[in-house]
Amino acid sequence: MKFLVDFFPILLFFIAYKLYDIYVATAVIIIASLGQVSWVWLKHHRIENMHLVTLVLVVVLGGATLLLHDETFIKWKPTIVNWAFALAFFGSQFVGKKNLIQRMLESQISVTVPQVWNYLNMAWITFFVVMGLVNWYVAFHFDTNTWVNFKLFGMMGLTLVFVIGQSFYLAQYMVVEEESKTEKS
Repeated sequence: MKFLVDFFPILLFFIAYKLYDIYVATAVIIIASLGQVSWVWLKHHRIENMHLVTLVLVVVLGGATLLLHDETFIKWKPTIVNWAFALAFFGSQFVGKKNLIQRMLESQISVTVPQVWNYLNMAWITFFVVMGLVNWYVAFHFDTNTWVNFKLFGMMGLTLVFVIGQSFYLAQYMVVEEESKTEKS
């Protein structure tokens, strides 16, 4: 369910773009992002930082796109979001005893080598920097239709490949709970 809530504004942006144009799609993603954050707030009485950062950037850059009738601003949003996340993951190494990836996953996953959290955190930093650069390249070296398709399918596909790769890496170091060997004879 969380995936659908996170994915909802991007999907509506894509559909609105395909049916109308970038400006209608921008207005739709602003409204959908406001709706997303409102729904999460009403349901959980808290808002995740990712949703808040995305909402602010969608409203500011989307608003500039609509006011100035210039699609450049909305095209910058994925790059800025990715670079903001890279900065957050980087900064987390210097705040507290645990980096951001460890704080996010440690309650669900135990590892045999604590240094793994640092490697994973660095991998996410690199991933977010590269994704920001790739978005920038596609946004400003290809037409808007290609960028919209890349934003939905390319970025999601690359993220999925990265998460799967991270899972294989992490599996080497995960602590596996021993199952009780109480079998009937």
